[in-house]
Amino acid sequence: MNTSTDWFTSWFDTDFYHTLYKHRDDKEAQQFMTKLVTFLELKKDNKILDLACGKGRHSVFLNSLGFDVIGADLSQNSIDFAKQYENETLKFVQHDMRSTFKTKFDAIFNLFTSFGYFVDDSEDINVLKNIKNGLKDENSFAVIDFINVKNAIKNLVTKETINRENIQFNITRSVENGFIIKNIEVISNNEKYDYFERVKCLDFSKIKTYLETVDLKLKAVFGDYDLQEFDEENSNRLLLIISK
Repeated sequence: MNTSTDWFTSWFDTDFYHTLYKHRDDKEAQQFMTKLVTFLELKKDNKILDLACGKGRHSVFLNSLGFDVIGADLSQNSIDFAKQYENETLKFVQHDMRSTFKTKFDAIFNLFTSFGYFVDDSEDINVLKNIKNGLKDENSFAVIDFINVKNAIKNLVTKETINRENIQFNITRSVENGFIIKNIEVISNNEKYDYFERVKCLDFSKIKTYLETVDLKLKAVFGDYDLQEFDEENSNRLLLIISK
């Protein structure tokens, strides 16, 4: 198994990654973002950063609501694809979230577990520093949408096979050395490829410690995309609304 810190650089750039996850529920995601911008009381023409935007589907939707959106992602392949949707108020850039942003934003969205990839805590903390520095002022907000680790481990599906577009994905999951590991064996055209995903087991307490380290203020916490109250035992998600 490749143990590179930057495992996501190769996996996220593959067509296999997008095939495996292409059936995610767009309707649910759009309802979630609509509720978010309403809760945050964002105004038309506010500038939003969609950090780890993938191929841009959520950036496009946010832009359709009237916001000035920049989608940023490490994967150049994803950014190249997303650029077909660009207009005067929607732009896409290749960007590593560990690097600072040149622009200030009214809101920064880091959605669908695009955090906690790094072995060293200092790299996760550096991402939060960059998010803080990217916020325009104390009235600006960042949203981090993470898994609820406690619930995820309790309900871990250790083995499954998914077939999509004549491609077989054999997936195994485990908890190792403080990470939830997903090993993905891909079988396509009689060829076998091996990838993995790794997300740090950051519970609510640990993330709060991160926020305190960079002096970010926790404004609200939700446990699902309907913005229901967070329950560490049973919630599927850990949604953090933070500000300077």
